[in-house]
Amino acid sequence: MVDTNTISGTARDMAGRVQETAGNTMGDAKTRAEGVYNQAYGQAEQYAGQASDMIRDQPLTAALIALGIGFVIGRLTA
Repeated sequence: MVDTNTISGTARDMAGRVQETAGNTMGDAKTRAEGVYNQAYGQAEQYAGQASDMIRDQPLTAALIALGIGFVIGRLTA
């Protein structure tokens, strides 16, 4: 099942690409910057959706990864 973050992230990324292209064409730095921002935000949303899907599909693997990351951070800060 596809998470809604994945879908909305893809849409925002594509809209950002169009906005950046429009900014480049018109020579408008603000529009271009907003397009780049929307692309980055959309891609982050996609990754969050993919992570959510992975956690839902493989909860044991996700828990073990989180445990390992927590252990490493704990060792580095101790």
